[in-house]
Amino acid sequence: MKGRTIILDHIDGREAAALMVDGQLEDLLIDSDAPTPGTVYRARADRPVKGQGGMFLTTPDGPAFLRQVKGLAPGQELLVQLTGYADAGKALPVSQKLLFKSRYAIITPEAPGLNISRSIRDEDERDRLLEIAHDAMGDIGYGLILRSACDGVDSAAIEEDILAMVSLASQVLEDAGSGPEVLAEGDTPHLLAWRDWTDPADIERDAGGFERLGVLDALETVQGIREPLSGGAFLFIEETRALVAVDVNTGADTSLAAGVKANMACAKSLARALRLRGLGGQIVIDPAPMPKKDRRAFETALRASFRSDSEDTVLVGWTTLGHFELQRKRGRIPLKEVLA
Repeated sequence: MKGRTIILDHIDGREAAALMVDGQLEDLLIDSDAPTPGTVYRARADRPVKGQGGMFLTTPDGPAFLRQVKGLAPGQELLVQLTGYADAGKALPVSQKLLFKSRYAIITPEAPGLNISRSIRDEDERDRLLEIAHDAMGDIGYGLILRSACDGVDSAAIEEDILAMVSLASQVLEDAGSGPEVLAEGDTPHLLAWRDWTDPADIERDAGGFERLGVLDALETVQGIREPLSGGAFLFIEETRALVAVDVNTGADTSLAAGVKANMACAKSLARALRLRGLGGQIVIDPAPMPKKDRRAFETALRASFRSDSEDTVLVGWTTLGHFELQRKRGRIPLKEVLA
């Protein structure tokens, strides 16, 4: 199966979306029982955390934690947005910087101004999009970012998207209620697929698409700790309470270049492997043996792999023992927990 295919289906009754690229599972979104990132709450301040500059909040979905907050008193109500999933036993991570995202537009109420994605470089196209933005926003004081998916898209579709997000933002910001409440739900997997997988693709909506197009077969590998690489090498990816350990193995290849080849294959595949498994936090790679002179090429390939990933990842660097550390945002719930 060549090309890109988006499959919208369900797994064990949960809404799910899969992205297949040239027959390989590239991404998977699946609904869970946890609150969805992007959810907007009217929350109530509970108690400050001395020394951390943060505040615990009360929301309908449980306690939340807001970092670096000033001038907020216990009992005060405020609007916050869920930015990710909480670790087990910890509070929901939230922010006061609300973003209302769709396929083409992001409304930023706290950051006025009209902005076009920097990946759109054609000046005529940027001028066209800026004109659409001015016409759609009018005198509205919200900020707007037009996403890279706008490039070449019909103006009516972009304007419709902008106005839909403006309407949602106004509905939330002008709400006059009181007490902890959910004011806007985060996007479901099918909506997220439409919003974020914007490259041209075939769409499969018929029930049973996951089985017909190989998604379920791919999930058997993803649910395990072993991730095959090119050339017969493989990874062991194991989650512990403290971190995610990634062990690079050369397989049956015993040549002098085996370590370098396996590590480069790891660098190119790791972002996908972590994304599909829903893993984040501290990532520690134990690479196969290779000369120190090849470390820079490994880092370059690793950085390129994570550049287009859906979650923010920081490449921390090498340890004294020769491990490589990363810090990755916990943007998803581990797949094994969702399907448990």
